[in-house]
Amino acid sequence: MQEYVGTCEQCHRPIYCMDGFLDGVVTDEQTLYCNSCAEQDRYTDK
Repeated sequence: MQEYVGTCEQCHRPIYCMDGFLDGVVTDEQTLYCNSCAEQDRYTDK
């Protein structure tokens, strides 16, 4: 089952919850990012 959750804050791709698992990342500030953007930020922020 696939349920739309929202869009990535950075690249604006749609993000879904697939079979109960979020296909993205929610930050402490309640911002939603796709896995690709979250992975990029993980390495470029430091």
